[in-house]
Amino acid sequence: MNWTPDTMPGDELVESLKTKALWVRQRTLGMACRAGDGHIASTFSCVEILVSLYFGGSLRFDPAAPDAPGRDRFILSKAQAAMALYAVLADLGFFPLDELDTFCLNGSRLGGHAESSTPGIEVVSGSLGHGLSLGCGIALAGKLDGASHQVFVLVGDGECHEGSVWESAMFAGHHKLSGLIAIIDNNELSASDRLDDYLTLEPFRQKWLAFGWETLSVDGHSIPALLAAFRYAKDASRERPLAIIARTVKGKGIRFMEGRPDWHYRIPVGDEVTRARRDLGLEEPEHPEEEAP
Repeated sequence: MNWTPDTMPGDELVESLKTKALWVRQRTLGMACRAGDGHIASTFSCVEILVSLYFGGSLRFDPAAPDAPGRDRFILSKAQAAMALYAVLADLGFFPLDELDTFCLNGSRLGGHAESSTPGIEVVSGSLGHGLSLGCGIALAGKLDGASHQVFVLVGDGECHEGSVWESAMFAGHHKLSGLIAIIDNNELSASDRLDDYLTLEPFRQKWLAFGWETLSVDGHSIPALLAAFRYAKDASRERPLAIIARTVKGKGIRFMEGRPDWHYRIPVGDEVTRARRDLGLEEPEHPEEEAP
């Protein structure tokens, strides 16, 4: 179903998360341009998802004890978007904020894809198609142990061309892994083309339903809708795994990147940097020592 929240979060929270999402985009653009590496467009499509999940009060975690047994688990299966997760984790105190400036530089623990050597990162997830399988195993272990933690997995829609995703979906549905929540970043683009132009996923929602999942469809850039969906995910009365299909725009926030597959790998150069910064409200040179809002 399409998810329309029946109770809206407070305006103050929503506005603070919008400000946080803008900061994440500003900071990750600087990280990518400094390193000459990273996947900006893939990162920008999931910023509101990560900000709403981590700062909206639904995810249980403790930066001072990142391995606490009672924590909820988050797996970034579309690991090419690691820059946004790094920014969120650093802002929350999992590691120093100025470490973001080392992204993809020699000796850094902040690589192009997320790795478990970084505080707050649960698993190595550089190869697409594996995150949901790992989430199934963690969720099943939790169910067998009678644990209350949940497992959230952020999956790319292009990643759903991998057969392992659907094997995992079948497994989770069969075992009624209600503690497993898949968030699909549904930006309709893969590395080189639009999904519908070379291998459609439709009927996408019906596929998840057929595998025994509940589904929600939300605007993946609407913080109120995401907060409401994550609040529903915490409902202890649910008996099936939940797929949240988040409709997003690849490259969201930089107009010349939005919805264009040629920006999957590219890093802005020259005047493109100026235009990108302007779209994000950055007129002055970036100061790495700036703190997050």
